[in-house]
Amino acid sequence: MVSRKKIVDDPENPEWSAADFARAKSPEEVLSPDVLAVFGKKRGPQRAPKKVPVSIRLSKVVVTHFKEMGPGWQSKIDTTLKNIVMRARRGKRAVSRRPASSGKRAAGSR
Repeated sequence: MVSRKKIVDDPENPEWSAADFARAKSPEEVLSPDVLAVFGKKRGPQRAPKKVPVSIRLSKVVVTHFKEMGPGWQSKIDTTLKNIVMRARRGKRAVSRRPASSGKRAAGSR
């Protein structure tokens, strides 16, 4: 798949090389404590992951439809599928609450 990001040549902000990353310092080394305090704490690990990473092949029409909706298209696919699952589960509960029937009529019933 081709990236949609446009590569912009900006002489004031050149792309970093491996050497640039090697020379880089951590924020704690270059910023004062009062500036660091503004940024707050880092986010910790999730207590219970809510989503599972998977690889899935979808038809081109499905992917195109959701990508046209803009950013967050993968979450929109997840929401759509979740709604289908919830509807199916509600339907199963409604069916399972009915008394079981063998298909035969009891004696004396019409």
